[in-house]
Amino acid sequence: MEETTLLMNIMWTMLGAFLVYFMQAGFAMVETGFTRAKNAGNICMKNMMDFVLGSLFFFILGFPLMFGKNIAGIIGGSGFLNPYSLADANGMINGLPIGVFMIFHTVFCATAATIVSGAMAERTKFSSYLVYSAAISIFIYPVTGHWIWGGGWLAEIGFHDFAGSTAVHMVGGVCAFVGAKIVGPRLGKYNSDGTPNAIPGHNIPLGFLGVFILWFCWFGFNCGSTTAASTSLGDIAITTNLAAAASTLVTLLFTWARYGKPDVSMTLNGALAGLVAITAGCDVVTPYEAIIIGVIAGFVVVLAIEFIDKVVRVDDPVGAVGVHGCCGLVGTLLTGVFGEGCSFVTQLTGVVSVLVYAAVLAFLIFTVIRLTIGLRVSDQEQLDGLDMHEHGMTAYSGFRIDK
Repeated sequence: MEETTLLMNIMWTMLGAFLVYFMQAGFAMVETGFTRAKNAGNICMKNMMDFVLGSLFFFILGFPLMFGKNIAGIIGGSGFLNPYSLADANGMINGLPIGVFMIFHTVFCATAATIVSGAMAERTKFSSYLVYSAAISIFIYPVTGHWIWGGGWLAEIGFHDFAGSTAVHMVGGVCAFVGAKIVGPRLGKYNSDGTPNAIPGHNIPLGFLGVFILWFCWFGFNCGSTTAASTSLGDIAITTNLAAAASTLVTLLFTWARYGKPDVSMTLNGALAGLVAITAGCDVVTPYEAIIIGVIAGFVVVLAIEFIDKVVRVDDPVGAVGVHGCCGLVGTLLTGVFGEGCSFVTQLTGVVSVLVYAAVLAFLIFTVIRLTIGLRVSDQEQLDGLDMHEHGMTAYSGFRIDK
């Protein structure tokens, strides 16, 4: 019986990992659809390289920093260059074979990294982005991940982030905000008086496909985080789905009332906002509480994206900061309000500490990149498109591409 249970747990965790990996395709489609055709290949390349670099650097350094021997609750300190040494005599870690456990957390690391590509799209050097992608997989995600999931100080005080509203999404959203601020807005985004201009994406159906993929894969993201074939899987799927549905509907109705018509791209972000917000507490809230969390996320994502764009004047082409940063934060705090056995004060402590660490490290990383190899492409490269200048090709050969 024990062997059968272990095999079922392995199969379920691996299925969850494969679904989370496929989220890379979802992010690539959303970001490509929400940006201009002349940068489509560049966006897809960045999403691919997030996973490539994340896989390598998380294996070599990130996983040991996250799950190595706990040093003062702050960081893991063993297993570098040989993470398999962290397994016990039976090759297990946290109740699973180490390879199963490691690939599951590898795909989570890549998800955190890829959130940033959309916020910095259409004006960031490809080489610089590669450096950032490696850096978040070493210096940011594994450290805060250790605090939350690796037996660190937040885990010790009872901070609850079941599948990563903070550990993955808020971390990615904070890095996205810092990166977008430092690299500056796209040409033509803001007028001389600071008012923003809309720069429409070139393929909204592609954005829809990306959101459908992400919603589907989120069941692996949240349900897979049990890392066990448990009886709670259905309940987690229900809360995940209800929050997303509620947030999507609220965003549609809110934008309809606010703009006079139901906004398509904002509604798509509303779906993602609900998924992000429920991720922290999907295992400890009731279905009706999940709906409330989704409703709140639906309002938050619209107001946050507007505020970032019009007031803070940070150019985020896909709304990644509002979706992942703001709704990840709100969802984690709401877990302290609704979650069974969760403390709001503890949740607030965790959110603030992770936010500050991620912001400071992201600022240092992007500043160093800007001062050394440079972060932003030239104005001419922006006008012509990154596909031609960075990769010597166009994603839509034979089609006329608007500048």
